[in-house]
Amino acid sequence: MSLLQKTVPATAERVLWRGGRVLSPTSPAATALLTVADRITWVGPEADAPAADRTEDLGGGLVTPAFVDSHVHLTATGGALAGLHFAADRSAAAVLDHLDAFARTAPADALILAGGWDETTWDDPALPTGEAIERAAGGRVAYLSRACGHTGIATPRLLAEHPELAAHDGYDPSGVLTRAAHKAARATLGARVPVSQRLALAEYALARAARSGIAAVVEHFIPVAADPLGEKEFQGLVELGQQPGNPSVHGWWGELRAAAKARDLGAHGCGGDLSADGSLGARTAFLREPYRDADTLGAEYLTAADVAAHLLDCHEAGLPAAFHAIGDGAIANVLAGLDAVEPVLGLDAIRHARHRIEHAELLDAALIARMVHHGVHASVQPAFDAAWGGPDGMYATRLGRERALAANPFSKLAGVGVPLAFGSDAPVTALDPWGGVRAAVRHRNPVSRLAMAAAFTAATRGGWRALGVDDAGALAPHTRANFAVWELTDGGLPDLSDPHVPDPKCSMTVADGQLIWSAAWPAPTPRDH
Repeated sequence: MSLLQKTVPATAERVLWRGGRVLSPTSPAATALLTVADRITWVGPEADAPAADRTEDLGGGLVTPAFVDSHVHLTATGGALAGLHFAADRSAAAVLDHLDAFARTAPADALILAGGWDETTWDDPALPTGEAIERAAGGRVAYLSRACGHTGIATPRLLAEHPELAAHDGYDPSGVLTRAAHKAARATLGARVPVSQRLALAEYALARAARSGIAAVVEHFIPVAADPLGEKEFQGLVELGQQPGNPSVHGWWGELRAAAKARDLGAHGCGGDLSADGSLGARTAFLREPYRDADTLGAEYLTAADVAAHLLDCHEAGLPAAFHAIGDGAIANVLAGLDAVEPVLGLDAIRHARHRIEHAELLDAALIARMVHHGVHASVQPAFDAAWGGPDGMYATRLGRERALAANPFSKLAGVGVPLAFGSDAPVTALDPWGGVRAAVRHRNPVSRLAMAAAFTAATRGGWRALGVDDAGALAPHTRANFAVWELTDGGLPDLSDPHVPDPKCSMTVADGQLIWSAAWPAPTPRDH
């Protein structure tokens, strides 16, 4: 299981971490902490420290709970970090130029599976054609996914070599694919990549996470029939998280009514990015009122009956469930599924399971109240608001100003007791936990902003609570030893509501009592993995 502790020596060292300023709820004057294996056993002033087998110098830094990124896709994130990614390109021409430069140095038989483009940031939103992409790729097979991960553009060669894609919903002969056709195209190309190469990319992403003060990540794996290696890849990702030098990895297996399989594969839960709908950027998020810029409600991938059946399957296997739901129509379906199973399972069992909704962007008071009723955790991505929210961003284009400003209502969720966990959805947005905290305290709609302490808690302890782990996320005796050390001169958290305050720099990350990153170490490169 992904919640298993990392392997530790039979006789674990007593390690004293000293010479810092420890942000502890039990010892405000603490400058040191003692760890044994994966546990904090003492926190307090260094002068009062118990005996230790070894000491580590904290360098005067601020010691805080480490971050948990509650929504990532490790292999794709490693690929974006190590290879081709179009997030910085601001036109179709720039995407093609970037692709052309990459292709000139790529092997002749290479396939190109990349993403990150976002036409809503371009002056001219016209997409490059599949033919133009194929020319820029030097005639290679290529598929370029949109930043949201819910649509993409295939080259004519890809479509010709895989005519079976035409049978999927969302197929268009132009090469712009959505829905099932998009997932199948990505999986078809991904299936050509050996599992060893996928895991090397994932390990590179984990190294970047460790450098960012992240001690644990939650992998949201999406199995697709076109890729027969998915199960092996998923097991490898979970196993990476059990290796001593990495952040821990807690995996969600995103297949409908497959809880027994998920359990056998070592998953924490079944679902995760199990899509009840798509994305706002692709106009596939399922809404109760039509999009402003298209006559559609989006895509209803799961009905309330589907959700109910999945919940019953998960409870039978003893696993929590999670659902990708962005639009208010999709969120309503998830909650209706919970309503349907409540008489069968009982409210206490539902609340105890810690089911969760991933993204949960469009909510009104009634939907929020039903989340409170069922004890549902909201796994949210504040960077989405920073990237696409506000009165004139992509959300406003898709939804209109009023609905856009109501999106991602973090303060309303937290204010009535919906537990929050922060993630990045990397590679959709970057592995940048302080950026996520900043986005929450500087939400584009001031009424939805969180206080700094609340945002930091959602990015640390909130991620553990959503996993059902209540003895992590605070620096106190008998809690799990997951902490980060920051190059901060003040005694507390930075005030990120001030746009001029820089993000802290990480000097150490400790996961399960083991040092997984130090600023004294050289930065890893893709070739290292």
